[in-house]
Amino acid sequence: MASSAIYATPTSSFIANQKDLCCYAFSSKSQFSIHKCKKSAIPIKIMLVMTPQQSECRSATTGSVKTALTLTEKIMARASEKPQLSPGENVWVNVDILMTHDVGGPGSIGIFKKEFGENAKVWNREKLVIIPDHYIFTSDERANRNVDILRDFCTEKNIKYFYDIKDLSNFKVNPDYKGVCHIALAQEGHCRPGEVLLGTDSHTCTAGAFGQFATGIGHTDAGFVMGTGKLLLKVPPTLRFVMEGEMPDYLLAKDLILQIIGEISVSGATYKAMEFTGSTVESLTMEERMTLCNMVVEAGGKNGVVPADSTTFKYLEDKTSVGYEPVYSDEKASFLSEHRFDVSKLEPLVAKVVCNLLIATSNVSICTLQPHSPDNRALARECKDVKIDRVYIGSCTGGKTVDFLAAAKVFQASGKKVKVPTFLVPATQKVWMDVYTLPVPGSGGKTCSQIFEEAGCDTPASPSCGACLGGPKDIYARMNEPMACFFSSAENP
Repeated sequence: MASSAIYATPTSSFIANQKDLCCYAFSSKSQFSIHKCKKSAIPIKIMLVMTPQQSECRSATTGSVKTALTLTEKIMARASEKPQLSPGENVWVNVDILMTHDVGGPGSIGIFKKEFGENAKVWNREKLVIIPDHYIFTSDERANRNVDILRDFCTEKNIKYFYDIKDLSNFKVNPDYKGVCHIALAQEGHCRPGEVLLGTDSHTCTAGAFGQFATGIGHTDAGFVMGTGKLLLKVPPTLRFVMEGEMPDYLLAKDLILQIIGEISVSGATYKAMEFTGSTVESLTMEERMTLCNMVVEAGGKNGVVPADSTTFKYLEDKTSVGYEPVYSDEKASFLSEHRFDVSKLEPLVAKVVCNLLIATSNVSICTLQPHSPDNRALARECKDVKIDRVYIGSCTGGKTVDFLAAAKVFQASGKKVKVPTFLVPATQKVWMDVYTLPVPGSGGKTCSQIFEEAGCDTPASPSCGACLGGPKDIYARMNEPMACFFSSAENP
């Protein structure tokens, strides 16, 4: 979709679907002038196996813009206050949101205090979001101390958005506690189109689902951002993934990203932006778009991004009062390559990893162990005879409401009880509530929790990252001995 800067507010209920999207420009008197954006006339050729297509860099013919830009390039250009930039260029960007958690936070705070001073103020107390989520429900003193460090820092610096937890015995009595940072960021309205969001976690790229630049950074960079609100970043070239066709009921976004990673490999997007478009992507819920962007780092990607549309705006209506300004790739923007899929022809997939662990789609399926790589995917039906020792449904990739609904539908349809221990870890407090309250379509009004109980699953645990990253030995569902596990995560815990 071709576009100059596009302006919107969270309450712009009159914004249509992206394919019919209008450009809204604010005047100094808050009046609106409406201009129709031109639709792309690029012919679409759909195929199952992606075909890289090189495109030339052409100059735009209107306005002051000299070269057409991709969505990622536009965001970085605006954040660096530059009218123009190119892939490979290093620019200082102004950061809109910095997120850290109990694993990355203490180190980042240490760097900040060392370089800026014990009494230094953070650059903006309302743009730093701190979410304890990884090693929470544990008796490990060092893990508990990490949260104490976050709490002391937030009190000292008067940080507005600290989602604290004090009573570990009952998470429900902690109103501020949320759970997994990547899902909580979205649910609490910290993800907004056109912005730059950085976090001390590789899966910060999840937030790209909202049409923003989001990527993970290290402790040193995070400490610098805490003090300055800026970071030097290299502009990545963009790979474009066009997915067309109606999603079959048996597919989820996890299948789509596994298909892509399997095609381009775990290094196929190294320090590149991955932009997802097409009718299939437009039909996805925000949670499914988050899954799609969540795993770009498993392909080496710098960031993933989905153009904002009416689905995005509707999701944000009751979550943020902060104005935002979405942008879109120019019609003649230069992509490093373009890959197209006919989604209607895809099948459920799983990925194979080592350490006696399986990473799989949210669909119930299993696979073998070797060789170890997310790009070594297999069709789920090819793995039906593989023995597993346990099942784990959770994490930022597979612990959202849509993931538990999908799992419940499978249990409901089969009518069978589980034969191995099956652990359930909702990503956030809201997801936990959904598991207990939302009726599963086609179940006669049963909730996910009722279906899971009937199937013999373990009781849904307190929301957190759980065993996704391993952690202390008493972390719920952590594997402390060799075994094969069906796991809905993005990576090997």
